[in-house]
Amino acid sequence: MMNLPKAPESLCFDKDEFMKDDFDVDHFVSECRKQVQLEELREDLERYYKLLKTAMVELINKDYADFVNLSTNLVGMDKALNQLTVPLGQLREEVLSLRSAVNEVIEAIDNRLSKQDDIQKKKMCVLRLIQVVRSVEKIEKILHSQNSKDETSLELSSPLLAGQILERIATEFNQLQFHAVQSKGMPLLDKVRPRIAGITAMLQQSLEGLLIEGLQTSNVDIVRHCLRTYATIDKTRDAEALVGQVLVKPYMDEVIVEEYAKSGSSGLQVMYGKVLEFVPHHCRLLREVTGGTISSDKADIVPGYDFMVNSVWPEIVKGLEERIPTLFNPGNPDAFYEKYTISMEFVRKFERQCGSQASVRRLRAHSSYLSFQNKWNLPVYFQLRYKEIAGSLENTMADGLEEAPAGSSYRLLVSHVLWGCLLRCWEERIYLPLLAHRFWKLTLQLFSRYSTFLAEVLNKAPSTEVIKDPVKPLPSSASSTSSRTSQEDAGSETGIPTALSAKQLVYIAADVDLLQDQIPELADTIKNKLEFIGFTNFQVVSDSLVDSKASLSACIPALNSRVTQLLSERCFRYLKSASEVPRLYRRTNKEVPSRASAYMDNALRPLHQLQSDHKDTLKGFIIQNWLRVILCDCTQRYYETVSDVLSSVKKMEESLKRLKQARKTATSITTGTNGGPTDDGKIRIQLALDVEYLGEQIQKMGLQPGDITLFSSLLELVQGARDGVSSENVVS
Repeated sequence: MMNLPKAPESLCFDKDEFMKDDFDVDHFVSECRKQVQLEELREDLERYYKLLKTAMVELINKDYADFVNLSTNLVGMDKALNQLTVPLGQLREEVLSLRSAVNEVIEAIDNRLSKQDDIQKKKMCVLRLIQVVRSVEKIEKILHSQNSKDETSLELSSPLLAGQILERIATEFNQLQFHAVQSKGMPLLDKVRPRIAGITAMLQQSLEGLLIEGLQTSNVDIVRHCLRTYATIDKTRDAEALVGQVLVKPYMDEVIVEEYAKSGSSGLQVMYGKVLEFVPHHCRLLREVTGGTISSDKADIVPGYDFMVNSVWPEIVKGLEERIPTLFNPGNPDAFYEKYTISMEFVRKFERQCGSQASVRRLRAHSSYLSFQNKWNLPVYFQLRYKEIAGSLENTMADGLEEAPAGSSYRLLVSHVLWGCLLRCWEERIYLPLLAHRFWKLTLQLFSRYSTFLAEVLNKAPSTEVIKDPVKPLPSSASSTSSRTSQEDAGSETGIPTALSAKQLVYIAADVDLLQDQIPELADTIKNKLEFIGFTNFQVVSDSLVDSKASLSACIPALNSRVTQLLSERCFRYLKSASEVPRLYRRTNKEVPSRASAYMDNALRPLHQLQSDHKDTLKGFIIQNWLRVILCDCTQRYYETVSDVLSSVKKMEESLKRLKQARKTATSITTGTNGGPTDDGKIRIQLALDVEYLGEQIQKMGLQPGDITLFSSLLELVQGARDGVSSENVVS
């Protein structure tokens, strides 16, 4: 790159790019296109190409003499090369000959080394066999010197002396075992093997008897010597199995009996208490020798043993599984919960007796521990609880929108049952930590099912969805058999009413609002349960509950629409009576109206009832929003009705005026017989009074008339009509 000619700075590329090992044309062009057009790139490449040609010519001119001498120096080179061919061939023959001689020497040396290695291996085998024979003879000599009565057992003067001798024998036996393994397959070993088997049987028999004697007499020194001997011959598991059979099993056979389990939770607790008493009363000596207690002398500890894990626990599990099989029966979930929680508390107390975290880890990895945990059929327990909880909600939904029992915070029975189901998932005597994920899923399913039910109720659609069972589907919910004929109770066979009353709609709104307010309380309960099992990602829980809250909120627009539509129809059913006002005053000679029409009170009665009857049921802003929407809708339709009435009145006036002018009647069409307003004027006054009364009632409801759509226009319309009546009276 140092020899490349210097490029102008105006070039769109770097000249050093061409000298890179990974230079790629396509990549080069694509990178340049990001900066300039292809035409400009082509021009820059041509400029640099010319620069390179010029530099190459200058280089050739600079070293021209060397280029010319290069061809001159090559003249006669072929003859010189031919002269070297013969000497090189001779040299090659000499090298090959030397190489062959060296290979022969190397092969001879390898053969001698191989024979020497074979001799060395055979020598080592002979030495091992000699050591095996010596060890056997030495052990037999020790045994015969201490036993002159019986050749199959040890009868020693004192247990302590026996323990020391056995430890010496074990050390020698350990060496014997090592050399025997190294000499495997040798004929001499097969001849000595019966003697080794006899020594092994005698040693194990003596160790077992001495260990049992030491445990029965609580002799620490004997137990220590025996355990150290077992460890020396790599038979620690045999010692642990012996303790389990001789010391643990008889005790557990007496304590673990089915009568305790049949007597209920108290009997089970008594049984487990007796089991736990075994460790401090019968394992104190073993734990002291093996370092299982704080008071153990570290200098005299015999490592490598864990009697709690390998001797005591397996016998406990075996006794529970064989003698109390009904302990693990999940048929009765309440009884199963009690037995499971009591048993798990027993396991925790047993773990605290292990003495160290390492021992606890070994216990939890033990096959019998896993077997005991797997005996508890938690999925079946959850399935039964699932049918209780989800089934109760499904049955309540089948009954429709019944009212909640007295004293409940909710208005509808289905909402009351839902909240109870949500709490049951996490309450004591129901929830189990190992089933946290299942109960969490059921919690979300309950929210989803309730939201779907409300959506179906508001849409008057039959209920088809049930909570999906993770194990198997629920049986079909019982359909409602009663025939509901009233507006509030009318429903289909699924329990969903075909026509909802305002009271039911209000109750739905109140329950949804209350349920959303209580979700944080449920979240705290769930958080406390999950913290106990080490769960920390609470953001996932919060996000899921937010989604459940959003699913509840999704039904609010439809609910608001149903409420406002229902009450709007009830109100306007009377407001449209404004079209009957002309009939009340034409040709009736009624007095001038001084108060609002009766239909106005009837029209506003449902709204006043909504405020008075449900002020303690719903939050104020919810009722205010409903009233605002209802009044806006009614006012708009009422405006159209009043406008049509006034237009009709005006047309009637103009028609009568033309008729009387044609007959040249002396009576004024704007003045009655008594000089007051005409019938049409009374109509206008009545409508004005009705609208003003409506504005007063809107204010009594806590709203501003100006917030009601078209109310100002309606007021201006009727007031203008009434002002026209006043001006006509003045003219007349």
